Amino acid sequence: MDEIVAVHAFADNYIWLLRKGANFIVVDPGEATAVREFIEGRQGRLAAILITHHHLDHVGGVADLLAWRKIPVFGPASEHIDVVDHPLSAGDTVQVDELDVAFEVIDVGGHTLGHIAYYIEGALFSGDTLFAGGCGRIFEGSPEQMWRSLKRLAALPATTAVYCAHEYTEANLRFAVAAEPTNKTLRQRFNDVLALRAEKKPTVPSTLAMELSTNPFLRADQPDVIAAAEEFSGCRLHHEVEVFTALREWKNVF
Repeated sequence: MDEIVAVHAFADNYIWLLRKGANFIVVDPGEATAVREFIEGRQGRLAAILITHHHLDHVGGVADLLAWRKIPVFGPASEHIDVVDHPLSAGDTVQVDELDVAFEVIDVGGHTLGHIAYYIEGALFSGDTLFAGGCGRIFEGSPEQMWRSLKRLAALPATTAVYCAHEYTEANLRFAVAAEPTNKTLRQRFNDVLALRAEKKPTVPSTLAMELSTNPFLRADQPDVIAAAEEFSGCRLHHEVEVFTALREWKNVF
């Protein structure tokens, strides 16, 4: 892999492009024009499209890209996405020969029921499940399902770069500081992110190590996080999934 770069879309989406030589893979192209212009500007060729879930800001550009070039479209088998012609389930492998790369497919349902993530050594494309400093809203799944999904991602190597699909980091960390105010690493990260956003610079990718040390949704076993979640919920919380559920409900109204 020569590089992984972001194309910006809408207010805060990131469309990720992986390049090797003149060949590209695109992840979650919610719109097509910027993707096509980027690839054509480098005299490149689009080899495959990877979809994490069915929301329009992740699939809206696929049809236009297929009108430009007929290529395979990979996506979750359990979601109805018309443009997907290579349906995937947990444990499947996506082989893209043009880039000499193979992605592991991970079930990360919760944000949507069939949401999947794509993993290669050193890089995770987490869609709207794991964000820098946060996690996605639970629109279709259950808190238990989302918690299991996040635990799967947390088990990947700590050096893994996390390529999420939105620039939500500042708002996520503002909540994280409220949930764990004594975390010095988190405070420093928040200050660093504020400086980056003041200059309109991206805050992603993150690393899994950074998420494990600062993201409250991966830290439901930490005493300060538990205490904050209990204060919000007004009751004792006995299990990590209960802490996670309270945190997600709190973030929804934060």
